[in-house]
Amino acid sequence: MKKILSTAPGRVCLFGDHQDYLELPVIACAIDRMMQIDAEENGKDHFEIDMPDMGQQRTILLEPDFTKIERGDFLKIALKVLQKRQIVPNKGYRLTITSKIPINAGLSSSSALTIAWLQFLIAAFSDRSFSSKELALLAYETEVIEEGSSGGKMDQFTIAIGDTIFLDTHTDRVQKFNHLHLNLVVGVSGLSKDTFGTLSHLKSNAWKAINQVKSQNPEFDIASATVNDLSKNLELLDTSLKPYFYAAVCNHDITQKALKTLLQEPLNIQVLGELMNEHHHLLKTYLKITPPLMDQMIDAANNNGALGSKIVGSGGGGCIVAIVQDHNQKQIIEAIKATGAADAFGVNITKGASLN
Repeated sequence: MKKILSTAPGRVCLFGDHQDYLELPVIACAIDRMMQIDAEENGKDHFEIDMPDMGQQRTILLEPDFTKIERGDFLKIALKVLQKRQIVPNKGYRLTITSKIPINAGLSSSSALTIAWLQFLIAAFSDRSFSSKELALLAYETEVIEEGSSGGKMDQFTIAIGDTIFLDTHTDRVQKFNHLHLNLVVGVSGLSKDTFGTLSHLKSNAWKAINQVKSQNPEFDIASATVNDLSKNLELLDTSLKPYFYAAVCNHDITQKALKTLLQEPLNIQVLGELMNEHHHLLKTYLKITPPLMDQMIDAANNNGALGSKIVGSGGGGCIVAIVQDHNQKQIIEAIKATGAADAFGVNITKGASLN
C-alpha cells in the first residue's frame, strides 16, 4: 500500500504584518514547528482523516459535493482547486494529521495544513511537479481567493518556500535568505483571536484611507509613499482613518530598512531588533491589536534582554516573537511564561514544505 509523508512548517512574520493585503512587501521565516500528514492507501472510496491533536475525525468522499463547503474547510476547497487542474483523487487514503504548531495562535497552522494537504494530493494523484512558488499560489487560491477572505500571500509563500524570505506581494518576487541564523523565542498567549474579523476590519480601513488620499491626489501610490510625505497626506484624511494610513506607510518604511539590514554583512542584529520594536509600536499604538496580556509578554521579553519583540499574525490574541541571544534565551522564555502566557519556546528557522 502506497505511503506518503507530507510536512509543512509554521511561520513567523518578522516585518510587514498587515502589509501583504495592501500588496506591500513582508519579511517572514519558516520555523521548525511542523504540520505532518501521514497517508496510506486504504482501498476505499474516501479519505479517512484522524486529527488526534484536535480530537477530531472526518471522512471526505473522493467526489465531494463542492456546492456545500463550510467556510474555512480548506481540505475540501483544495480538492476543488486541484480539480480545475485535472488533479482528481481516484483512490482512498487513511491519513493521520499531527501538528506541533499551536492552533489559532498566529503561527499559520491553517496554511501549513493547506500546503501539506495540497502537497499530499499532488504526490498521490498527479505526475506533474509544482515548484514551491506554484504550491504557494495554489494554497493562496484555496485560502483567500476561493474564500473571498482578507488575507494576503505571506503565509503561503513563507511555508512553501521556507527559510527567511522577502516577498513583494504585488509582483510575487521572492528574495530568499538561506541559512540566516536568528535566535527566536515564541510566546503563546493562549488568547483566542478572530482572524477573519480582525483582518477584514483593518484591511477595510487601510484601503479606505489609501483611496481617500488617492481621490484627492490621483498620482498617489502606497507602494512608493514615503514618511517624508506623511504630513501632507494625513491632512487629506478623516481623523478616524489617519492611524491606519500612518501605520501602513511607516510599517512599509520599516520593512525596507529591515531588508537593507539583512543584506549587510555582517548582520547587525541590534538594528534588526530595534526595527522590530518600532514595528510592534505601530501595531500596538495605531492598529491596536495587542491585548494587555500580550503587552506584558512583550515587556517581559524586552526587560529581560530581548533585542526586539512583536506580536505575530492578525492580532487580538495569538503569539509574540522575540529576537534573543544564546545567553538569555532561557531567561526570556521563563519571563514570558511568568506573565501568565500559555507557553514559550525557542524556534529555529527551517526549510519549507517537503515530501518523504
